[in-house]
Amino acid sequence: MIDGRKVVLTHDWLLGMRGGEKCLEPACLRWPDAKLFTAFHREGSVSPAIEGLRPQASILNRLPQVHRYYRYLLPLFPYTVKWRIPDCDLLLSFSHCLAKNAKPPEGVPHVSYCFTPMRYAWHMRESYFGTRSWKAKLTERFLRRLREWDRRTSENVTHFIAISRTIQQRIRECYNRESVVIYPPVDTDYYTPSAVPREEFYLVVSAFAPYKRFDLAVEACTKLKRKLVVIGTGQDAAKLKQLAGPTVQFLGWQPEEVIREHYRKAKALLFPAEEDFGIVPLEAQACGCPVIAFNRGGTSETVRGYGISSDPTGVFLEEQTTEAVCAAIEQFERVSDTFNPAAARRNAMPYNQARFESELFSYLERVVAGEPVQKRQAA
Repeated sequence: MIDGRKVVLTHDWLLGMRGGEKCLEPACLRWPDAKLFTAFHREGSVSPAIEGLRPQASILNRLPQVHRYYRYLLPLFPYTVKWRIPDCDLLLSFSHCLAKNAKPPEGVPHVSYCFTPMRYAWHMRESYFGTRSWKAKLTERFLRRLREWDRRTSENVTHFIAISRTIQQRIRECYNRESVVIYPPVDTDYYTPSAVPREEFYLVVSAFAPYKRFDLAVEACTKLKRKLVVIGTGQDAAKLKQLAGPTVQFLGWQPEEVIREHYRKAKALLFPAEEDFGIVPLEAQACGCPVIAFNRGGTSETVRGYGISSDPTGVFLEEQTTEAVCAAIEQFERVSDTFNPAAARRNAMPYNQARFESELFSYLERVVAGEPVQKRQAA
């Protein structure tokens, strides 16, 4: 049994309640006496269950206002973010960057719930660092070392869990390791449909990281003169506002009740990112909202595309271009009567919180019991 065992948790950073933190939270509720290590922590930014573990942050967290610029400290991460993991029976990391770096005591299983291998080092370098030749040459040398570090620290992990089949394949490619897939949780009890009529606006909900390509949604709605409501903030906020025309409205980050209200009223959610999994499109579908999404990454697994499924919940775009987003919006508008809110809700329901907790904790039970749950190397 894993209850009553000594558990140590690690998470990359704790600066807000986004998808990764929502995956961590059930473990904090299950083991309120666990030790929790992270690179950066802004007090009060995460849920009471996570705050209750009194997260222990790295030395970099002592820098003034570090939560505003922590991404720029990436070159320092391999050298400064190191944790001394105390005696325990299980080390459980939630990682897309640093958390899997933790080394367990001898003989202790380290299960890593992997959001993705470090995307800025492996799969999406151009989105983060650009393509200018002089810059590319400088960054590629650094990124080569970062990939070596990332691959080397993957040996600290005894068992990988992938958040999607997309990430399962990336783990094979980057680490030559097998993994099991356990999809992240979606709060389908909170995100529900309502009787309010849908309105004539499209919706974006996200942190504005470069790889998410919400510039395409802004440009498309500006070009087509469609109303777009943008909820979120992040490093690309200023760029997106410069691209926006008068039909685009920025609300900044909003509480969950405001996000739910917009899911319930929006004509469709726009999601042009190649996402690792994508909780937002499933939250939208749980509210009966159709999704216009890029047909790669996690959304290719969680959205039923028009013309592909007999019970579609959205429209796919095949390229990450403004023209492709425009074409997908226009296609959606031609066939919008095809989409049934009940179908979207049904599609989201299997990703519920109870399912996630059951699959995750059952898997951890087997690991701690010493059962052979997966091969170490990929074929």
